[in-house]
Amino acid sequence: MRITKYTHACLRIEHSGGVLVIDPGVFSEPEALEGADAVLITHEHVDHVDLDKLRAAAAHQPALTVHTHPDVEATLTDLDADVFPVNPGDTFVAAGMTVRAHGGQHAVIHPDIPRIVNVGFTIDGPDGPIYHPGDSYFVPDEQIATLFVPVSAPWLKLAEAIDFARAVKPERAFALHDGLYVDAGQQMVTGHMTRLSGTHYTRLDPGTTI
Repeated sequence: MRITKYTHACLRIEHSGGVLVIDPGVFSEPEALEGADAVLITHEHVDHVDLDKLRAAAAHQPALTVHTHPDVEATLTDLDADVFPVNPGDTFVAAGMTVRAHGGQHAVIHPDIPRIVNVGFTIDGPDGPIYHPGDSYFVPDEQIATLFVPVSAPWLKLAEAIDFARAVKPERAFALHDGLYVDAGQQMVTGHMTRLSGTHYTRLDPGTTI
């Protein structure tokens, strides 16, 4: 299995000939969607879903499928692809990979801002489940091997990222939602997460494959 981290919140997972992309937003590179068989969308914010990129991908890949919460499905207008509704607790297959949906709500940004839906996804891999939580710190009721942990957002502070990694207890963790800091901020976050997260933590440069 190959996992490529693209800018900010986007992952591309390739396994047994299938290509699965999670949260291709406005910050992520268009090549993340090249040859994609399926797309998972955690929630409606533009840093997680770019409709123009999705439309372009669907035009080149007629068999493309999209999997997301029904609330997000309603926003995917003029998209020439099969869209399947996903709710927390669902298990389904996308791009030949087994996926489970978790959570249900976006983290609180501010009490005056209404919360929206957010569905995190675990994907079964040869080395154990991979977890992309979207914009939430929901702890799934399963052992996670590889965690992608959000580290920069209006809705979080670093202590919460540390505690989330400790609660999930993965074998390894990688930075997610990391496109909002300048280099000095990235270095500070990496230092704290490395020392305090309780797991082997790494920040991947965009385009890096593991």
